[in-house]
Amino acid sequence: MSLFSVTKRAPELVGPSEPTPAGHRPFSPNDDTNPALRFFLEMILVFGRCEDQPEPAKAVRGALARALVPYYPVAGRIVTDADDASKLQVACTGEGAWFVEASAGCSLAELEYMENQPHLVPKAQLLPSPPQGVDHKAVPFMMQVTEFKCGGFVVGIKYNHVMFDGLGIGQFMVAIGDMARGLPQPTVKPVWCRELVPRLSNSPKEPPPMPLEPVAPFKFEDRTMDVSLQSINELKSQFVKETGRSCSVFDVVAAKLWQSRTRAADLEPDVDVAFLFPVSVRKELGVLPEEGGYYGNCVFPVVIQAPSQQVVNASLSEIVSLVKDAKDELPAKFRRFLNGDEEHENPFGVKSLYGLMGVTDFRRLGVFEVDYGWGTPKYVISPSVDDNPMRTVAGCTILNSPAPKEGVRLVTNCVVKEHLEAFRDEMKKWAQLL
Repeated sequence: MSLFSVTKRAPELVGPSEPTPAGHRPFSPNDDTNPALRFFLEMILVFGRCEDQPEPAKAVRGALARALVPYYPVAGRIVTDADDASKLQVACTGEGAWFVEASAGCSLAELEYMENQPHLVPKAQLLPSPPQGVDHKAVPFMMQVTEFKCGGFVVGIKYNHVMFDGLGIGQFMVAIGDMARGLPQPTVKPVWCRELVPRLSNSPKEPPPMPLEPVAPFKFEDRTMDVSLQSINELKSQFVKETGRSCSVFDVVAAKLWQSRTRAADLEPDVDVAFLFPVSVRKELGVLPEEGGYYGNCVFPVVIQAPSQQVVNASLSEIVSLVKDAKDELPAKFRRFLNGDEEHENPFGVKSLYGLMGVTDFRRLGVFEVDYGWGTPKYVISPSVDDNPMRTVAGCTILNSPAPKEGVRLVTNCVVKEHLEAFRDEMKKWAQLL
């Protein structure tokens, strides 16, 4: 890693390539009244060399400018509502997104494309930052392109969760790729429509000001592991034999991950544990365009609660059914919630309890389909939190394993050091770790 050095140029503002509408646009209640979303996420995408495209930074910079025309709110600034200090708006100023061009003093091959030891690479060197004195909290999106000696490059982004949810940032990144490949407009037309989306949680109406004071009662260990497709398929087949029902990769992986973590955590048998995962409800709302394009926060949390002993002792069919049934019941439960017929658990009122775990599946959000003309990413480094009070909650991000591996990559930070060995042993009982 001593070969790794990055030279960054000064950050520059990239504005829309054409004139865009001015004014203020409201966020939805799910964007600006949820204190758990007032933070930045970081993500890194690794791309290989393309002989026909020698200047990736130049191409991506130009594509960003063109994408900011239909996505003009992203070129604005997040401000406090003049009439209600508890709410945020986006001022469509057209100022632009901060963009950093950088070069690295080594090849991606020397770093093994950052697949095996991403944490040994100085992440800050691959991520953008605005100039000193600039209020980064007001900026919806920042981007850096780092070119390597081999012709490959890395795209690092920071984005404000108030502006995008997971599907939203994937949609925007794909749109930049569309522009880079010469398309006249994004394949998915963006829509704002935030005024149409109702509150989807029982979060406080008046969130505390940014940033929230961080608390860290648990020091979770970061570990990455690849689960083979063979292991997953074997469990799916076993579930079919036992129940006569099919299940998804997520159902199996999430259920067994939760069980492995609960067993390793060594909690009291009668202590309730909770498992949380977000699901997009764009279609279920019935108010957004059928063709898609909404990029704001529009997820509903699936929350499963059960005594620790039940999760620990559950058979494969029982633990997978807990996850699958909760997911399948979501549309009906969501309709009851919208009609006021059902109170929903509030996972956004985060409690620092060791028995709570959240999982996010990033495989179908679009980031693996981003193509600037060099093909899709060789590897995606899991989205991580820049400044988030929810980092005290045990979590896992599910990604595609980097080729040529087949399976899923689990990026976990869900157990403390004294439980790490037990967690890995429990994972090995059901998963072939690549």
